[in-house]
Amino acid sequence: MLTLLRVWRLIVLLVWTLALIPVQFAFVLTGSRLQRALPIVFHRFVARMLRIQVEVHGAPSADRPVLFVANHSSWLDIVILSTAAPLSFVAKSEIARWPGFSILAKLQRSVFIERRRGKAKEGVNDIQARLRAGDNIVLFAEGSSGDGNSVLPFKSSMFSAAEIDLGGGRLPTVQPVSMAYTHLDGFPLGRRQRHRLTWYGKMSLPSHLWNVFGQGYARVVLQFHAPVRPNDFASRKDLAFYCHARVAEGHARSINGRPQQVVAVAPPAPLPPPGVVAAPPPA
Repeated sequence: MLTLLRVWRLIVLLVWTLALIPVQFAFVLTGSRLQRALPIVFHRFVARMLRIQVEVHGAPSADRPVLFVANHSSWLDIVILSTAAPLSFVAKSEIARWPGFSILAKLQRSVFIERRRGKAKEGVNDIQARLRAGDNIVLFAEGSSGDGNSVLPFKSSMFSAAEIDLGGGRLPTVQPVSMAYTHLDGFPLGRRQRHRLTWYGKMSLPSHLWNVFGQGYARVVLQFHAPVRPNDFASRKDLAFYCHARVAEGHARSINGRPQQVVAVAPPAPLPPPGVVAAPPPA
């Protein structure tokens, strides 16, 4: 029975994908504004087909451009984030050569970067060019996918992409985002079960896809934290530390069943770097 379910989902998603590829290609080729909207329609259908319920707290910033900084634990992260807003992703250069997936990534106008030493500056420049063009970009700041049970340390080098003047001294908005895979078929996922939805390390992508196509109803908590500006912080390392703290806290609360509602507030004061004690507020 599960095999039939997997095959049915695979066929439907292939038909859906093949039907929309030429449409999105035409939108990208002509520079149509619909090139940003169609991926949302595509990914919402994919999420529905895979029976993924996205529980959203907070909202994407209405500013443009926005550098969204998120944790990463599965290829499903792309689907989940893309249901919420028009986004492009920062992806490792190898994905540009993956059969099938490379086409989808390019049609969503992903920014491909080299991870080799000495190539980081080129990647930063590519991200900055897209931010200047007004595009919203997602940065998976851990630099790799984790197991979904915790958030790996953020690499601060790519945060320099947000240190650009957009005109009049305005810098891009940076918004931390946390994602957590919390339930499957109504039951909370524990540490040993979360790998049924997460994809990391040396796990085989084809076998993981096949397993996910046979899964039941999944719930993912997607939390948009308060947006900030890079000039709210003394350095990009402080910005990376702050974003990691927000994302890690949101992720931990979500997998423990206590996600908090995020409201639009003024940018919070930056957290002190590790080992520094914050001064108490004035009386």
